[in-house]
Amino acid sequence: MSARRHMPFVPKLRGLGAKLRAWAAPVFAHPAVARTGAFFRELAEIGTAGYPPDVKRRLKILNMFAYLIATTTLIYAIQQSIQDYQTYAPMIALNLFLVATVLMVPFAHRINDVAGGLVIVGAEYAALIGFGDFFSREGGSQLQYLIPAAAAFVIFGLKRIWLVVGVVALGLVLHLCSWFWFPAAGRVAPHEQPVADSLYIQAAVTTVVLISACVWYAFTLVERAKAETDAVLRNVLPDSIVERLKANPGGIIADYISDASVMFADISGFVALARQLGADQTVDLLSRIVSEFDALAAHHGVEKIKTIGDAYMVVAGIPDPAPDHLSRLARMSFDMLDCITRLREETGYKLNIRIGMASGPMTAGVIGTRKFSYDVWGDCVNLASRLEGKAPLGKALVCPTCYKRLREEFVLEPCGTIDIKGIGPLETWALAGRITPGSGDEPTADDFTPSDRLRTQTAS
Repeated sequence: MSARRHMPFVPKLRGLGAKLRAWAAPVFAHPAVARTGAFFRELAEIGTAGYPPDVKRRLKILNMFAYLIATTTLIYAIQQSIQDYQTYAPMIALNLFLVATVLMVPFAHRINDVAGGLVIVGAEYAALIGFGDFFSREGGSQLQYLIPAAAAFVIFGLKRIWLVVGVVALGLVLHLCSWFWFPAAGRVAPHEQPVADSLYIQAAVTTVVLISACVWYAFTLVERAKAETDAVLRNVLPDSIVERLKANPGGIIADYISDASVMFADISGFVALARQLGADQTVDLLSRIVSEFDALAAHHGVEKIKTIGDAYMVVAGIPDPAPDHLSRLARMSFDMLDCITRLREETGYKLNIRIGMASGPMTAGVIGTRKFSYDVWGDCVNLASRLEGKAPLGKALVCPTCYKRLREEFVLEPCGTIDIKGIGPLETWALAGRITPGSGDEPTADDFTPSDRLRTQTAS
């Protein structure tokens, strides 16, 4: 049957999943269920205080593993007591001893982070020999020697690979020995064969479930780590660059862009203000400003490159081409100015901003190996930086190239000729407002005030 014929079932399955989640939500929200969950979380954390987060997570898994062993073993003891206490008395005692031992695992964490795992391994390996001797190999207890093949990695972690290898190898040896040591006919009488069959089924189910749980946990950690790494990369690098980096790890990522735009913004007087505010308030204020600028960058479809102290750098047309790259930055500059004006009114701090913009060819690429950085270089980048330093307070200063491209869409006021280091005298203009399409006569710079800018802006 073709895959296409199965497609109608996909929406039905999704709908069923949504219904199940909707049904389960009130159940998990019930106070009794919430209290039960909190109780189990407290049990899982016994003995884990003081350990690093990754070790603590592993020990919490180990604690739940110990509680699961104790529960299933206690069930075995109860079943055997009800069935024939006299016959199974040695095994009942061994089961209860195993329960008491594994319940000490959380307290063993106080010694070190492997003590609890060694307690489980030692107790289980020894108990399985007793079970094999009593029930014979038909009881299936030797199957549980296979659990460490997966569980040891979860219990001890990859940093102790030789301990893991030793535990796994010992489990394999004991599994084989149990097969040859204990004959098929053990102490269980022929008429009690159903008991042996039941034990074998339980041992097989327990082995499969625990191995599956360990493998599931390992894959969950891998997927979570990949997701966290991907999220970190996408916070540092553009999405398209992340995909290229993942497709070619270690490869050089460098591009020449024939036409793009760059903008620098600097918060005026922030250093002096920081001396008055102190560390906490300074970081809080700067984080608030940068967060709002980041939101504006996302809104206008431009790429933030970096912040250096109280300076903010953003590009448009990189790494993904955009025909209106300069217009995007111009529109963003008005929003940045309005943002600073609003924050100045809300906080009472003397906040202001200078902005410089330039367009032209530039080079972009990823630098570094341990701490990635996506950066851009070129004459227009240097020009934008120097224009920002010469810009009047509360203004966005642009070069002649930008003036020619923006004059049909924006009102620009001349700021005279400025001597730019490394370039020489350069005529400059400042953005004063946006021309609203269909408004008739072209407005002049005097027609625009900061409060008007927000009303005259239109969506990109």
